[in-house]
Amino acid sequence: MKQAPKSDEHWLARPRTIRQLWIVFIAILVLTVLAQVFIKVKGYFGVDGWFGFGAAFGFLCCAAMVVLAKALGPFLKRDDRYYDD
Repeated sequence: MKQAPKSDEHWLARPRTIRQLWIVFIAILVLTVLAQVFIKVKGYFGVDGWFGFGAAFGFLCCAAMVVLAKALGPFLKRDDRYYDD
C-alpha cells in the first residue's frame, strides 16, 4: 500500500521526486552527448574533438574539485569552539 506524502514534507525531499529528477537529469545528459552524433565538433587541440569529450572532461574536473575540497578540509577546518568567547 502506498503512503501519502506528509503535508510538512517538501516536494524535493520525497523519494519519488528525487528518483524522477535523477531520471530527467540523466536523460538530458545522454541527449546532450548523443547530439554530438548529429553536430560535428571540430576540436581545436584534436583530443577535444573526440566523441563525448566534453562530458568526460566535465565529469573528471568536477570529481577532481570534490577530491581537492576533501583534501583541503582538514587544513581549513576550525575547532567547534572557534567563535566562543
